[in-house]
Amino acid sequence: MSDARHPRSVRSYVLREGRITKAQQRAFNGPWKRFGLEYPGRQWLDLPGAFGNGHPVYLEIGFGNGEALLWMARQHPDRNYLGIEVHRPGVGRLLLSLEETGLHNVRVVRHDAMEVLDHNLPPASLHGIYLFFPDPWPKKRHQKRRIVQPAFVDLLASRLRPGGFLHMATDWQNYAEQMMIRVSASQDFANVAGPDRFSPRPDDRPLTRFEQRGQRLGHEVRDLIFLRR
Repeated sequence: MSDARHPRSVRSYVLREGRITKAQQRAFNGPWKRFGLEYPGRQWLDLPGAFGNGHPVYLEIGFGNGEALLWMARQHPDRNYLGIEVHRPGVGRLLLSLEETGLHNVRVVRHDAMEVLDHNLPPASLHGIYLFFPDPWPKKRHQKRRIVQPAFVDLLASRLRPGGFLHMATDWQNYAEQMMIRVSASQDFANVAGPDRFSPRPDDRPLTRFEQRGQRLGHEVRDLIFLRR
């Protein structure tokens, strides 16, 4: 049973289901049984049991359509990847891609990431956490919904093993600066690039269609990489 206490009052997302295709719906009747993990309530996930091995586990929060997660899993077959996403079309698309590629090192949870982190992932169980292009909530009155808040940073630190990393990326300058302030304020993290410095995009973060579209619109992407002390 989880001993974490991180009350949740403001959600960082709006559930926009959109249109789900017949193929994506089929994914929940087939590939989900292989790659999906049902939300277990307030109890720890058995990660070695879920993956069938003891390889290190890396988490992506809010994987969208799963493009980056799929790419990383292909590049690193010796790592286990856990993806959390709430939107059914994106989850369905990733499930179908996993079935097509035959990858074995990805598992998916369709639930609120904060609750999964709080209730289901044991302390120091993760080697790395990815947060790529979270909802920026650009209007000032909505910025309280941004997921990178002090309590969230503390929760991530508690789930990372010492030496593990937190890798974030956004194409919103205001949000990037806020991320930098929030994580730098934590005594649990050290900035890989140096105090108040952004990191160059590492080779193991793929250039997604979302990012390419942002670049065409003139949005500069900023990467932030921190190590768990």
